Amino acid sequence: MTTVHIVGAGRMGQGMALAFIQGGLAVVLIDIKPRAAQDRASYLDQTRQAIGRELDAKVALGRLSAQQRDIALTRLTVIPREGCETALASARYLFEGVPEILDTKRELFAWLGTCIAADARVASTTSTFLVSELATFITGPERFVNAHWLNPADLIPLVEVSRSEVTDPAVVSDVVALLRSIGKVPVVCSASPGYIVPRIQAQAMNEAARMVEEGVASAEDIDQAIRVGFGLRFAVLGLLEFIDWGGGDILFYASRYLTGQLGERFECAEIVRQNMASGRNGLRDGQGFYDYAGQDLDAYKAQRMQAFFALLDATGLASRFDQALEAKA
Repeated sequence: MTTVHIVGAGRMGQGMALAFIQGGLAVVLIDIKPRAAQDRASYLDQTRQAIGRELDAKVALGRLSAQQRDIALTRLTVIPREGCETALASARYLFEGVPEILDTKRELFAWLGTCIAADARVASTTSTFLVSELATFITGPERFVNAHWLNPADLIPLVEVSRSEVTDPAVVSDVVALLRSIGKVPVVCSASPGYIVPRIQAQAMNEAARMVEEGVASAEDIDQAIRVGFGLRFAVLGLLEFIDWGGGDILFYASRYLTGQLGERFECAEIVRQNMASGRNGLRDGQGFYDYAGQDLDAYKAQRMQAFFALLDATGLASRFDQALEAKA
């Protein structure tokens, strides 16, 4: 069984540990914070109990059996920093989950470089710092990536794997394969502030807050609109795929209007203008952000519609034939 080492036993470390032990891998979870001897055993026990409670909650919801819970816990080892060098020496995959303090990470990676094998794959889980910056703190920056898990880490499938210019492509492939083996859905991006999801969601969340501030709608109605409109659509179609469905020119003209009304933050991206000028507006042109040449578009659309219907059924939001008549009956 593959063993994953996780440094940092806080919320993120525990969430990653849950994901790996449920997925069939062994985990050595290291509490990196120095503690007095009398507190050490207590904290390790509390950490193990906290993970056990998360597994118990899934048993109660019917997501795991009691036997599966017990098996998962046998895969978990929780140890203190004191004396952990022996365990680290055998680490093949190491995930860092310490607080988002640059000096803390700098000190940790400098120390880890003295403890781990030269070919160990190392991944930070930072949501703040660029992988290209953190990679300079460790010996062998070519084996370093960032793996940004979305909370709750054991539930959300996505993990954003960010590489630097010096990251070995084989390391990226290995980390991606490891994540896929436990059912995660990794995506790869370069070193850029906000990665993919945080960058997009920061814009969306600030816009939602502005609408409350401006009295456009209540918080409840805005969130309802996101849940049953925005969220449902983009659970099936990605943002760029959705542009292709509607047409890049529609986004261009909508952006131009909104920019005039609400400001420069609604300016469309230059690539949208370029696609429009080149006749790459999406499905109707056979190309946009995606190339649809040679694709059976009817089959493609039918597959996406089936996915929409499945999601509507699962959320109880699908409308029914003669629904208005049912209410009168």
